[in-house]
Amino acid sequence: LTGSVLTPLEMMACSWIKLHPEYHAILSNNEALVQEFTPEQGQTNPFLHLSMHLSISEQISIDQPPGIKLVAEQLSRKLDSEHEAHHQMMECLGRALWESQRNGQALDAHAYIESIRRLI
Repeated sequence: LTGSVLTPLEMMACSWIKLHPEYHAILSNNEALVQEFTPEQGQTNPFLHLSMHLSISEQISIDQPPGIKLVAEQLSRKLDSEHEAHHQMMECLGRALWESQRNGQALDAHAYIESIRRLI
């Protein structure tokens, strides 16, 4: 992306990538695009992790599901860190997505927001 104008989404992605120096080597390696990252190997998938940061950022920016912006701000204040708040919210989002998939239903937005609210 050197020398090109970034889209708002690319700028957001760059911001999160900067906060994760542990992923810089992986992200600059084209072979990592096909690498499998498994919990059994003690690895976090950097692409999934950064995608979840982007998903949560987008949810907050449009307040969808309704109320997520408020609970995200409250959690960020409590933890004194937007980054750590995102990491805790990722657990909630991951659980909500897993339950949705397991049950063959749409994501339960109310349960998702409530799981974040319990962290405050």
